[in-house]
Amino acid sequence: MRHLISSALMIAGCLAAGAAPAADLPRLTVYAPDYFGSEWGPGPAIEKGFEARCGCDLVFVTGDVLTRLRLEGARTEADIVIGLTSDQTAAARATGLFAPHGKDLSGLTLPVAWDDPVFLPFDWSQTAFVYDRTRLPEPPRSFAALLDAPDTLKIAIQDPRSSASGLALALWVSEVFGDGARDAWRKLRPKILAVTPGWSESYGLFTSGEVDMVLSFTTSPAYHLIAEGDDSKAAAIFPEGHYLLAELVARLAGSDQPALADAFLDYVLSDDFQGMIATANWSWPARELPGALPDGFAALPRPDKTLFLPEAEAEARRESAIADWLAAMSE
Repeated sequence: MRHLISSALMIAGCLAAGAAPAADLPRLTVYAPDYFGSEWGPGPAIEKGFEARCGCDLVFVTGDVLTRLRLEGARTEADIVIGLTSDQTAAARATGLFAPHGKDLSGLTLPVAWDDPVFLPFDWSQTAFVYDRTRLPEPPRSFAALLDAPDTLKIAIQDPRSSASGLALALWVSEVFGDGARDAWRKLRPKILAVTPGWSESYGLFTSGEVDMVLSFTTSPAYHLIAEGDDSKAAAIFPEGHYLLAELVARLAGSDQPALADAFLDYVLSDDFQGMIATANWSWPARELPGALPDGFAALPRPDKTLFLPEAEAEARRESAIADWLAAMSE
């Protein structure tokens, strides 16, 4: 999902030893969020893996993908877009820029049915509040308990107007509390120490010890366990359910490399890609392979209940969910 190291712009198109100059190779341009560009993000592994297959030069262009596509329209140079989330599909589809993927979805292992003909999931996780067992040995055990926790509990969340995870939280609160969402936000507000533009700022507050809990993902503790050997981080699992956020890939209808774009989608569903994505992006692979998850990842607790809003409903609720948050935070 969102990587645990701050992102930096990636310079793509590195040459493999003995390979032809990049200028002589067909180029596949992939638009991706900023976090893809870090050396610790999934971009480098994806680039290396696909270039070994394609005889091409894969170039990532990072930034605010959806905004860029809207500005460029049919003039876009993108062949592929990767990293849009499942709450962005309505807005992305409305651009009219995408082509059907044409792939068999029967092997997907998401906890919800997925039959979208355009947007193909490559990984997923669920929003959760992550805590440190050494600092918070008795965390809230439900969403209701979080609202009723003492106001001395301090959490960091992301702004739903600028952050995919922040929007997922707003929709999560809307789904769990319904007409009582605004009241739920009023109860949560005294515990919110910081609302940050993006995930990395919030998570930095958590890892530096400035907050007790942070809005993140059920898979975030896997990073600490596997990469750092730290088993103190955990996701609070709530019986009310956890909101699913999938990350997606799609091809552009106007691509001048349609065969390469199609091959890239095949690569996304391949054993190689799906086998590495858990630790390349610290999320569940969209097509989980038996026995392929590292031990620390496979040991993560999974919520009993998954919450997910179909595209039309998520889009219909977006404004009211954000309005409930904003009203409560502004009082």
